[in-house]
Amino acid sequence: MSGIHVIRHGRPASTWGGADDDPGLDATGLEQARAVAREIMGLSAAFRPSRVVSSPLRRCKETAAPLAEALGVEIEIDPRVGEIPTPRALTATERPDWLRKAFSGRWTEIAGDLDYAAWARGVTSAILDHDGAAVFSHFVALNAAVATATERDEVVVFRPDHCSRTLFRAEGGRLILIEKGREAQSQVL
Repeated sequence: MSGIHVIRHGRPASTWGGADDDPGLDATGLEQARAVAREIMGLSAAFRPSRVVSSPLRRCKETAAPLAEALGVEIEIDPRVGEIPTPRALTATERPDWLRKAFSGRWTEIAGDLDYAAWARGVTSAILDHDGAAVFSHFVALNAAVATATERDEVVVFRPDHCSRTLFRAEGGRLILIEKGREAQSQVL
């Protein structure tokens, strides 16, 4: 069985607080997307995903596109594996500071409009729904899945690099971490 491959999106064309609130990939990110598709297609058929699922954000859809094309499948969009929701009261320029503070704490300590520990469990539930798929998602969502699978409460439990692939399996309604993806050499913050 292929398990569940969760891939962080490739390098985006802009970062937090930029002019574009839904940037696509830059040239490096596009090459990263092609490279992770080649990596996955190089797996034996037993370990290769048969479906491609993506966050609705452009950087994830563009990262998922080469694999979907190689597999000959359509990209399935699932907003539950999308970016962490920003509190409504924050502006785009305030979001980076809010994220930095969130990254340094625990899921139960994040200030905002919703229960972020429940959001993290929801990401995990969504990933469980996609057994046998490659799921293209985000830094925080991937951390939510790893934290839940390893029963940790920290928001950042590892620093997945762009296009790193983390492998999980579903077992008895639980998400089991098999292998963390490659970690970033530079800080996200």
